[in-house]
Amino acid sequence: ATAARREPVPTGRRLFPLLAPHLGARLVRSAPGRGVHRVTLDARLQGGLESLAAERAAAIDPRVSVALLVADHGSGQVLAEVGSAGLFAGDRQGHVDMTRALRSPGSALKPLIYGLAFESGIAHPESLIEDRPTAFAGYVPGNFDRAFQGTVTVRRALALSLNVPAVQLLDAVGPARLIARMRRAGAAPVLADAAPPGLAIGLGGLGVTLFDLVRIYGAIARGGAPLDLTDSRDGAAANPDPESIADRPRVLDARAAWYLTSILQEVPGPVGTAPAGIAFKTGTSYGYRDAWALGYDGRHVVGVWVGRPDGAPVPGLKGVDAAVPILLDCFARLGPRVPLPPAPAGVLLTATQALPPTLRQARVRGAGVGAVATGPEIAFPPDGARLEIGSDTGAGEGGGLALKVRGGQPPFTWFADGRPIGREPFARLLWWRPAGPGFTAIAVVDGHGRSSRVMVYLH
Repeated sequence: ATAARREPVPTGRRLFPLLAPHLGARLVRSAPGRGVHRVTLDARLQGGLESLAAERAAAIDPRVSVALLVADHGSGQVLAEVGSAGLFAGDRQGHVDMTRALRSPGSALKPLIYGLAFESGIAHPESLIEDRPTAFAGYVPGNFDRAFQGTVTVRRALALSLNVPAVQLLDAVGPARLIARMRRAGAAPVLADAAPPGLAIGLGGLGVTLFDLVRIYGAIARGGAPLDLTDSRDGAAANPDPESIADRPRVLDARAAWYLTSILQEVPGPVGTAPAGIAFKTGTSYGYRDAWALGYDGRHVVGVWVGRPDGAPVPGLKGVDAAVPILLDCFARLGPRVPLPPAPAGVLLTATQALPPTLRQARVRGAGVGAVATGPEIAFPPDGARLEIGSDTGAGEGGGLALKVRGGQPPFTWFADGRPIGREPFARLLWWRPAGPGFTAIAVVDGHGRSSRVMVYLH
């Protein structure tokens, strides 16, 4: 009694240890009679990422949650699994495990589309492809910024996450094939009303989980070999030997997977620079409902989801702004970068002009052999336009006039009153500084000798 009186009376409650509560609840449900569950998580990393998720969610919106998944793509062991920004955060519906929730992936599936195109010989990273308004049986995709880049390389189209080239390539490889490769990776995509897959799935028109996306990106990181993720050390079935999956069909050819890695490590980050040593891709679903970032280095694969668990939109929520900073912080906590793998045998490293003729342009509908050829058409300025030199109308880059062409095949040679004023090997935009005011005939000739001409008045 005397000793007890000398002990201070507690003045408050201590929080009960609660690392990985969603995983703990899931394991207890799967085996309620087991007293101890051994997991693969790194406790220090798990605790740090749970705090990170709570901090970043609080800075975005009171109803936003964050989910994180970190795995070793060599062993398949999950090192950290954060299901929400706080189990007891009612406004954020923190009880919902967002690592297993079905959400729209936005652009996060584009790398797999491009990988299938590389594997099939439909395209090479340096092949040319058109980013311009295109209709696919009534489906007319547009880009996030509502602008179009014209003729670009496939590498640039993926790095900039352009929508039209991705849909063109998906049209060429087939939506059913994309779904089949997702399933090879262990994913379980869900289509609305059990409908057959259409082209919209390439831009997020299906349901997929963060857990499944990490599997897909883990397979790309492994050179196309499938990845079994496990978060439990109990039992052979829960923690398979990596050798046991060696005979399973590949998700991608090794060369196609390396092409993707070479492109994804060039994706611009939030400040316009590619984070060194990481290959990553973002995604933003329709209506700003989901923001994604998936990335990997030579050892780890990380997935980040940000959004509202109830599916409500969050104006301005984008993968590059909301999810990528969290992704980079995750990698910083993992320690020094592990180098990405070198190129496998058979990789073709060359410029567009040196590619075989069949690969210089992506073999998509409306391009290549058998395509219906359309001549060039000057999109700007329009015929008969009156333009003030140096005004905001069509001006830019030191007062120059923007000359734009649609249709036709590059290279494009531009003329003003019969005199050549510029040649663009691939671009459909030329900045031109007129010599003076007056009527001017502007013409463009494409690579097949077809031309277009307008007459404008400059003053």
